[in-house]
Amino acid sequence: MAEKELKFNDAMQQLEEIVRQLEQGDVPLEEALTLYQKGMELSKVCHDKLQNAEEQLVTMMKDGKETPVEIGKDGTEK
Repeated sequence: MAEKELKFNDAMQQLEEIVRQLEQGDVPLEEALTLYQKGMELSKVCHDKLQNAEEQLVTMMKDGKETPVEIGKDGTEK
């Protein structure tokens, strides 16, 4: 399954498992690097899904109308 097809909760669970494994500190270096890379990919998936959801909510909530609102990288309206 490609990362883009992952549901948010599934991606978060996988990310939490990776963090748990890395925090234990007994993962061989090569595996730790692979886990870290996978974790970064999952983090981006989660971030993108949250950003998309925020944009949809802002659009729906803007003055009670479905008026698109441009959101900057800092999360504030442009």
